[in-house]
Amino acid sequence: MVKLATPEQAQTKKATRAAFGVTLAELADAGVPVVAVDADLTGSTTTKKLADAGYADRLFNCGIAEQNMIDVAAGLSLTGNVAFTGSFAVFGTGRAYDQIRNTVCYSHLNVKIAPTHAGISVGPDGGSHQMLEDVSLMRGLPGMRVLVPADYAAARAALKLAAATPGPVYVRMGRASVPCVYDDDVELELGRAYVLREGSDVTIVACGVEIREALAAAEALVAEGVSAEVIDAFSVKPLDEGTVLASVAKTGCVVVAEEHSVIGGLGSAVAELLARKHPAPCEFVGVRDRFGKSGEFEELLAYFELDAAAIVEAVKTVRAR
Repeated sequence: MVKLATPEQAQTKKATRAAFGVTLAELADAGVPVVAVDADLTGSTTTKKLADAGYADRLFNCGIAEQNMIDVAAGLSLTGNVAFTGSFAVFGTGRAYDQIRNTVCYSHLNVKIAPTHAGISVGPDGGSHQMLEDVSLMRGLPGMRVLVPADYAAARAALKLAAATPGPVYVRMGRASVPCVYDDDVELELGRAYVLREGSDVTIVACGVEIREALAAAEALVAEGVSAEVIDAFSVKPLDEGTVLASVAKTGCVVVAEEHSVIGGLGSAVAELLARKHPAPCEFVGVRDRFGKSGEFEELLAYFELDAAAIVEAVKTVRAR
């Protein structure tokens, strides 16, 4: 079991995007040939911190040209670099999807798609900028690995893991500051899910910012006499089938929570697994076939029924089934 944040650490809030630039600089200091290619958002994505750390020659700003950004990163990867791209998720995956598919994935290039500002955490920027389909898009690409870290420490670990993993990797990061879940020095593995809380009555599988909501829901369920097991499936692809199956075999039912559309993301991955190997009642907490909406992050969590209260209700429903 991975080491979780202490109560003191859990009071600290940081955005997962804040890990991007500092981690790239740490990797460069360690001798990893990382480069960052950005689409005129180096401040927002924090890739500018790579240049600020003395590696200005490793940061390439392509301007507002996300498709070109992917192709530049592909070219840099062919010269021995570990190329990370940065943009908002809606642009870095949606606008550049063809280049990611046909240039990066088709040739299995060592490019890491690592956009920030994914999901509803974009907040007031509204539905045009709140990317809720990115995991679905990236998960469907042959050879693409998909990582959705829960907090700042997990984002640092995911970025380091991406750098050490040959070939295409997608790392999803957000804008909003969120509480710490993990210890500062946590290390994560590709294809591993982590049981953060053991339980016997229901399995809650989550990723990203929904991990904190899942843990809060599990705590609230104690008063209902329900023992919930909470699993962080930060590695959405490849999914840790063994951990999920073992938990559902024990509890008999599962709720999947993600800050993403209920179509094509983690919920779909878990449902596909259970349909093949262990059919069981499932409920899904996510955005239901609609675009986002302008508002503050915490307001939107409640509005879209992505908060702990929504997970508790989903648990009651799935247990009744």
